[in-house]
Parts: sequence; structure tokens; C-alpha cells
Amino acid sequence: MEGSEILQLYEIQYSDLMLLSSSPSPPPSSSSSCSHYLEKMIMENFGPTGPGLLAVTNVPDASLLRRKLLLLARKLALLSPEDRKRILRDHNLGSDVPLKNPDRNVSSFAMQLKYDQGLESIESKPSRVNENMDKISDFEDGGFDNLERMFKALGFCMMEIGLCLARICDRDIGGNELEQSLLESCAAKGRLIHYHSVVDSIVLREAGQRKGSSKSNNHAKRKENLSKSTNLETNGNGVRSCGIHSNLWQQWHYDYGIFTVLTDPMFLLSSHQATENSEVSNSSDQECVSPSGHSYLQVFHPNKNKVLMVKSSPESFIVQVGESADILSKGKLRSTLHCVQRPARLENISRETFVVFLQPAWSKSFSISDYPMEHYNPHVQPLEHAEENNFSDQGQNALTLEIQKLVPPLSARLKDGMTFAEFSRETTKQYYGGSGLQSNK
Repeated sequence: MEGSEILQLYEIQYSDLMLLSSSPSPPPSSSSSCSHYLEKMIMENFGPTGPGLLAVTNVPDASLLRRKLLLLARKLALLSPEDRKRILRDHNLGSDVPLKNPDRNVSSFAMQLKYDQGLESIESKPSRVNENMDKISDFEDGGFDNLERMFKALGFCMMEIGLCLARICDRDIGGNELEQSLLESCAAKGRLIHYHSVVDSIVLREAGQRKGSSKSNNHAKRKENLSKSTNLETNGNGVRSCGIHSNLWQQWHYDYGIFTVLTDPMFLLSSHQATENSEVSNSSDQECVSPSGHSYLQVFHPNKNKVLMVKSSPESFIVQVGESADILSKGKLRSTLHCVQRPARLENISRETFVVFLQPAWSKSFSISDYPMEHYNPHVQPLEHAEENNFSDQGQNALTLEIQKLVPPLSARLKDGMTFAEFSRETTKQYYGGSGLQSNK
């Protein structure tokens, strides 16, 4: 929905976040009122009347790390399977998507990030961080030599942001369950994600077809690939549906951890050139601004009953509330229902981001006592007197009802006493299992 209303995220500066999280209570002096205000705004944006996300800005050293790491996402995705497998192995990375599938819309490269290593890195500031940054600066853009170091450095920085926000939320909620649950998990998952452009799909299909293909049929194959890939404009997420959810890179869902921390995305403008007699496809990319000025991350705001397009400051970090935080806080934090939209009619734009998923230990058990029933089994009523509402209201209501058909309610996935491991398995099954709501979408 290119015409969605824009949500400009509430932003907190990194230095203010560190100060606020390090104080057990707002420090005395004139800064006290400012600290109270910041804490209030965090809880309002994470709470049941807010959008469930905010942004952290001016994180030291993050700009260089973000740029160098995100530029590698597309390069990794388009490598030959043999080269990619070698690089991932050398840098202790894996993937949770089928990278052999040339029709995939997303390539994801993942690593477990251990809290003990992250805390050691954070506590060694600034000398060790500066030393690492000097080493990272020496590498040219596009090289994979420093991939693991950059992945961990940026990941640990984002884990610190999540821990600080958990500490602040715990202070307002009471107890320290969120922060303790994160530390007990021992690790977070980092993912470097490339959202494919139509051009990328052409490159991958041609690479897959090149083996065993003769020069005489290369031109026909290329025309076929272009035709198939152009259809992604209307079926970008593989969903053969009528309209409202058809142009998505990633379908509507909740993250089921505590917090998801992600970089403001980078967009790449790709080119693809090949002659009829060439057996080698040439592809290059150039960093560009967002085609519409926003992130293409969409959220559903339950309090407003509408879809909003998220806009964040360049190089900021976006933090989303997950379902585990919603459950553990007894509804004082509200999980974010979201998707990622594909730019319409722009076949050479790809999207790059780095995400860290902060979750509780697999053995953490959940209780639904005192949990708000409207969160547990939400149901959006159709607008009354629809014929009297304007066209925009009717469209939003139709979209809301369609989203409900794609997202299994929490009541279908969570039972009292479930562990996080059981909850995550049931959630995955309800979304993507053989009879899941998005199994064929």
C-alpha cells in the first residue's frame, strides 16, 4: 500500500538511552523531569496504545559498520552456491531459508550471538571497539574478509540496545523479568537479510539455467525469466491473492521473541546486462535513497485500526516489541504486527537490513493469568454503517479483516504453562506448517 499513512517513529538518542538505563531511578537534578519524560515516551510507544516500536539514533561507530555490512548482503545472495557455502563456513554463518531456490524473495544469513561475548565487548569500550573499527575501516567495500567481525560488532551493539530497553521497561512494569529472560537465553540470533529485486531473480534464474543450456536457447530463456520476474510486481511474496497482500517481500506476522532490533534499511539500485551470446550475466548495484522516503516496513496499529508505513531517520536502529514481551509484561507492552512491502513497479530496487532477534530461554515458561483477553484473542469488528464512512475507512477495514485471515491469533498458539520452545514451534506450525495460514502463500 504505497498510499499508507506514514508513521514517523519516536526517537531516543543512544546517549540518553544509556543514561536512562544505567540509573535505577531518574537521577536527581534538573535532568529528572527529562528522564521521566523519556521513560514515559518509551512505554507509550511500546505500550498497548502505541505502535509497538521506536528508533534509537546516533549510535557511536554504527554508521560505518551498517554500511559495510549491508553492502555485503546482496553480494552474498548472488554468489555461486559453492562460493557462498565456503564463505559462510569460513565466517561461521548459516541460513534459515532455502538458498538453492532461485525463486526465493529473501536471502538470510544467520549467526548465534552469545551474550557473554557481547557483554565482554561492550565493557571493553572504548579502546577495543576503536581498535576493531580501525581494522574494519581498512577493508575495502565489497570484501568478505571481515564479514564475521562486522556481523558480531554490529550485533553486539544492537543487543546492548535491547538489554537497555528491557531494563527500562522492567522498571516501569516491576521486577526484572524481561532483562533476566534475555540474559538467561545466553544468545540472540543475528540475520543479514537481502530482499531480492526482480533483477536479482533474473540473475539467479539464469545462473541456475546456465548449466546444461546451449547458447542457442539463452535468449529465449532470458525473455522467459524477465516475464516471470516482472510478475513479482503483482505477486511479490508468492501469494496468488486479489490485491491487498500481493506486493509484499514478507507477509504479515508477529515476531515471537522479546525485542527485534533492526537497522534502518539500505536500498540498492541494481543493473543487469547480458548479450544474447553471452553465457555470463553481469550485475552491479549502487546505494540509493528509498524510492518513497520511508522504510517499506508496514505495521498494523491496533489502537488506530489501520496500517501505517514506518519512517525512521537514516542510520537509526528500529526496535520492535515481540509477543514474548507482550506476554511477560501482562500486556503492558504490545507486540508489533508487521510486514515488508515491495516498491511498486521498480524491478531493480533491492532492500538490505541487519536484524537481531532477542528472545527468552527455550525453557522459559509462560503464564496467561492476568493477561488481557483482548490481546489473547483479538477480534476487530467491522466498521458500523460502512456505507456512511469514506472510501479510506472502508479500505482500512477490509485490509484489517484480510490481515486477520493470514495471522493466527495468540489463543491458537499459546496455552498456559507452555515453554518458549513449545510456543515457537506451535507458532511456526500455525503460520507455515502444512495446514498453516501462510503455508502456500
